[in-house]
Amino acid sequence: MNIMQWFNQPKKWNFENNRLSMFVTPKTDFWRITHYGFIVDDGPFFFETLGGEFEVKVKITGDYKARYDQMGLMLRIDEKTWIKTGVEFVNDKINISAVVTNEKSDWSIIELQNHPKSLWLKAVRKLDSVEIFYSFDDETYTMMRLAYFPDNVPVMVGMTAASPDGNGFDAVFEEFEIKHIPDTRRLKWLENNG
Repeated sequence: MNIMQWFNQPKKWNFENNRLSMFVTPKTDFWRITHYGFIVDDGPFFFETLGGEFEVKVKITGDYKARYDQMGLMLRIDEKTWIKTGVEFVNDKINISAVVTNEKSDWSIIELQNHPKSLWLKAVRKLDSVEIFYSFDDETYTMMRLAYFPDNVPVMVGMTAASPDGNGFDAVFEEFEIKHIPDTRRLKWLENNG
């Protein structure tokens, strides 16, 4: 594993035995322009930087309190190019959420009928795309989004949270792991030319 580092480090956090706990900084978020007209880029994000194709996975547990309290995974190239996915708490309901930003942000959500204590997220970066999945048991994964994401560029990958309207909340990330995927283009080229 590469060295993990902070972007917008929260005041209270702990990372040991592959478990990150934090008190999410109040009045923070990641968003660019669309619908709301503002740019905000100040949520806590604990990441490592890597290239190539990979799968990243994490288990998340949050004590959500206020509208838009959120936590999950982030893949980030720069302030104008990033994806965040996970839980977003809206109208007292747990929603699986994804925000994809290429100059401007978009937002997609799936409202859950139940209120799971924890869930698992997985993002798979292949070529110029990222596939986003969620699971309630770390066995059966449901795909919720396929998004464009530039290839052939290093990416900051890690755990993020925000509390745009609220006063912060306790967030716990466990079982964080990244697996490299063999370069599919190279394998295909070798099959055709080997």
